[in-house]
Parts: sequence; C-alpha cells; structure tokens
Amino acid sequence: MAQISSGLTLQQLRYFIEVAAEGSISAAADLLYVAQPTMSAAMKDLEARVGRALLVRSARGVTLTADGVEFLGYARQVVEQFALLEQRYLGRPPRRRLLGVSTQHYSFAVDAFVRMVKATDVAEYEFSLRESRTWDIIEDVRTLRSEIGILYRNDFNRKVIDKLLRESGLAFTPLFLADPHIFISRKNPLASKERATLDDLAGLPRLTFDQGANNSFYFAEEILSTLSSKQEIRVSDRATIFNLMIGLHGYTISTGIISGQLDPEIVAIPLDVDERIEIGWIGHAAIPLTDQAQRYLGELRAVVAEFGVALLD
Repeated sequence: MAQISSGLTLQQLRYFIEVAAEGSISAAADLLYVAQPTMSAAMKDLEARVGRALLVRSARGVTLTADGVEFLGYARQVVEQFALLEQRYLGRPPRRRLLGVSTQHYSFAVDAFVRMVKATDVAEYEFSLRESRTWDIIEDVRTLRSEIGILYRNDFNRKVIDKLLRESGLAFTPLFLADPHIFISRKNPLASKERATLDDLAGLPRLTFDQGANNSFYFAEEILSTLSSKQEIRVSDRATIFNLMIGLHGYTISTGIISGQLDPEIVAIPLDVDERIEIGWIGHAAIPLTDQAQRYLGELRAVVAEFGVALLD
C-alpha cells in the first residue's frame, strides 16, 4: 500500500474522498465494496494520524469540519497527481473522472453538463449534478460534496448571500446579468405578449421552488419573492414546475434562458420590472478548480453565449 507521509496512505485518502462525496461512511463503503466497520475504522485512524477532527458524525451521515474541507482539497490533489504518475510511467488507464455540480433550477446548467459529459474522452466516468435548494447548494460546495455551485444574486439578497459565502470560505464569480422573464406554457394567454407586467400575473398561480427548513425570502430562487400572491404553489423539481405551467397556466420568474430542446413546451416572456439577475458560480476561495471543473465552466459560458447574452469577465 503506497504511503505518502508519516503513516498516511493513498487508500485512506481515496476512502476519505468518497466519504466526503457521499456524505455517509456506509454509502462510501458500499460504493467501494468495503465493509462498513473497515471504512469507519479507516476514517478514525486517519483523523488520529493527522491529529484533527475531519468529520462530524450524526444519524443522518457525516459532514466535513473546517479542517476536513481543507484536508479534502489537498487529498484530491495528491490522488490526482498520483493517478497522473501511474498513467505516464506505468501505462495505467485514466481514472474515472469525477465532478460534482450543485445548481439552482436552470436548464442552461443542465445543457452545459450534458456537453461536458459528451466531451469527456474516457471509457468510464462518474459525475453528479444536483438541482437543489439555495442553502443546500452552498452547503454542498462548502463541504466539497460539489466542486461548483450555480446560483443568483440581486440587490435584495446580495448582502445575505455574500455573508454566508464569506463565512463558508467560498467566493462568488459572476457569469452574466439577465433581465427577468416569466416562464409559462406556450398555451398560456400571456405567451403572445411581447412583455408581461406584474398586473398581468395577478390572476395566475405563482410557482416557486421550495426552500425547505431554511426557507427565507433571501434564499428564494425567484426574484420579487416578498410580493404577495393570491395563488402560490411550491414545488421541488423542474419537471413538476413545468407540468404546472402547462396544466394550471402558472408562471415562475427566472433568467429568460431556456433550452428549447429540454423544455420545448415552455416559453420565456420579458417581465417589465426594474430588476437584474446576476448569475454566477461559487467555489472554495482557497482551492484551485480541477481541470474537469474548468471544462464545465467553459461549456457553461458557451451555452449562455449562444443565447446572445454578454458574459462578465
């Protein structure tokens, strides 16, 4: 078993990376075909050798401590570099590529993910794409369950989001500014309008993404979340929200960028409000992005540019 320093092994680092990714010692053990007690003992031994608590254990699984997040960044670099050495000098095949992305419910983020996967020139790969709640996206990236998070800021939520990112050791990098649009069914009476107003929306069900236990106006995925609505439905996924747009003539407010291939029955109509939406990605401020993460961001920029949206430097 290869040792990299005083008592640490590559196997321990690989175990730790999987535990962090799965958020569970037992799930990581199953994935790697290792007995759960063996995995648990390996994690305790790793923490003893580095002299720091790396994991917080609970009935729901495990999360990383602040030291665990930092350690994971270094562990990934060591494992990746060792894999490169094996490929270069021992003729080993490339390892399974792994990238985790957590995002608010944006079809352009899915489009970019599809392109990245198709462009990945390896026989085996392992990726994860989580469309999730705002708080959970930040938590996924903080604990390195995902390397990249995609979310929005505006004048209303900026201070709260930035404070949470700062406290989590994360940085927000802007991608583009978008004018607000409503997403509606092609059969909605508003679909023929060039622009919609808030008055136009008064009689329609407002569809929003549920934010769970951390529900707050500041974490809402939609702008103008503080405005009252007589009819409101909260959902947890894009498929449901699109079905409700079609079945109930409901609407949601988003960027205006929508995939005609993925969502052919939905159209975007500009909303006449004095607001801008800033879409960006979040990542650890002190940990460089992997090559795979850079590839994903490249595809993301390409997808957005195809809609004629100006990218931010």
